[in-house]
Amino acid sequence: MHLARHSITSTTPVNVIDVRFDADCDIFAAATPSGFGVYKTWPLRLVRKRDLTGTVSKILPLHKTNIIFLVGGGRNPRYPPNKVIFWDESIGKEVVELEFREQVRGLACRRGTLAVALKRRIVVFDVSNDRKVARTGEWETCENERGLLALATVPDATLLIAPGRQVGHVQLIHLTPCPPPPLPSPPPDTPPISHPTAHRPTRNPVSIIVAHTTSLTTLALPASGRLISTTSSRGTLIRVWNATTGKLLKELRRGSDSAVIYGVAFRGDETELCVWSDKGTVHVFKISDKEGGASNRQSTFSPLSGYLHRYFSSQWSYAQYRLPSSSTHISLHSATTNNSRPLAPEDEKCTVGWIEVPVVVTPPSEAPTAAQSSKASGSKTTAPKPAPQQLRQTQTDYQLVALTFSGCWYRLSVPSSLSSTNTTGAGAGSSSSRRFSSSSSYTATEKGKGKSKRKDESYAGDMDDERPERECSLIEFKRFGRWDGWG
Repeated sequence: MHLARHSITSTTPVNVIDVRFDADCDIFAAATPSGFGVYKTWPLRLVRKRDLTGTVSKILPLHKTNIIFLVGGGRNPRYPPNKVIFWDESIGKEVVELEFREQVRGLACRRGTLAVALKRRIVVFDVSNDRKVARTGEWETCENERGLLALATVPDATLLIAPGRQVGHVQLIHLTPCPPPPLPSPPPDTPPISHPTAHRPTRNPVSIIVAHTTSLTTLALPASGRLISTTSSRGTLIRVWNATTGKLLKELRRGSDSAVIYGVAFRGDETELCVWSDKGTVHVFKISDKEGGASNRQSTFSPLSGYLHRYFSSQWSYAQYRLPSSSTHISLHSATTNNSRPLAPEDEKCTVGWIEVPVVVTPPSEAPTAAQSSKASGSKTTAPKPAPQQLRQTQTDYQLVALTFSGCWYRLSVPSSLSSTNTTGAGAGSSSSRRFSSSSSYTATEKGKGKSKRKDESYAGDMDDERPERECSLIEFKRFGRWDGWG
């Protein structure tokens, strides 16, 4: 009797077609060949899933409402790629359809507004609470294959940015003020977290920024619209601009060789930003000295930058995290022989966002280390005495969440965060999860060969900076998609 061979692939990665955070990074939506799902970002939880016949290439949630914007695509598209579908999850069906004469390249939304990027123009629509849609404006751009555009989303914000008519230019468009979110019912017990106020245009606002000489690859705004970040096809520099004056504030260097930068995300308080690319590494930069602490790395020749090439005056990231590939997670559970030579991990496409996590901070004076306790008593090492509850304070910590297109969810703490110092509680993470840093991806795949670096990430040698390289810590790792019963 002949039996057919079956391939057992329980660890096959989920084929995520598109995954995007909402404007506040409270939730994210993921589209796969079997449908789409909406998740709470932290703690990770599947909120709603929807099985569909046919695939969607783009998905974008409108904050935490029931409206999700969909664009068809893929091998078996559910909708034509020239249509934007308004999906109402409360009733589980399409409610509005916008049709264009060409393929939809990109989407951006805020409360009451949807912006659609086409190949050479941007179209903006007003969306009312009763699902009435009105076209409000249209602006020409240069060729915009990536569908680049971004909207400021806090109440009263007005800024929309898109590529200009010339390559490397950014045009700043001011729309009507963004409406405030509806008041929760009943009101929450805790006061809302304060965010930067909206950027309001001056009497003669800047309309064009000459950002790069080559084509743009990313455009990003913080929620307030005060700052603008741009990257180009070279993939080496990230430039941060003042949205009011158009002045260049920071020029940050990702690496020394070219890369495709996938995205940039500003921290909620606009003091840091993170960058991720096809190199599989997330870089974290300081853009404000408001809080002090860690600073970006610079060359030892930076004081002579006026006489040397501009490269020596650049600022490099102060922290980074190398995302393990899906093959790395498999190799963690596989025994390797000394004669075997494992392959290098493949880089994973991902998207990254900032979240706010409450952490309990214990005053250092009330939490002596085990070594101090042992020295004072002259006995064996004992656990430190916990501080009284009234001495502990709950503060908000900013952490990173990275979502890969193979269905991996990472929660990371940056070296300057509260969770990387003296904290306890939900945001701190367990000691077992903390020991896995980005270096584990190298030791798992290159066992016995030592930790290696990619060419573009070896900036310590390029700069000759004496400060030690710092890595983000992996607090929590989970999977979404197939592993929670969906798909």
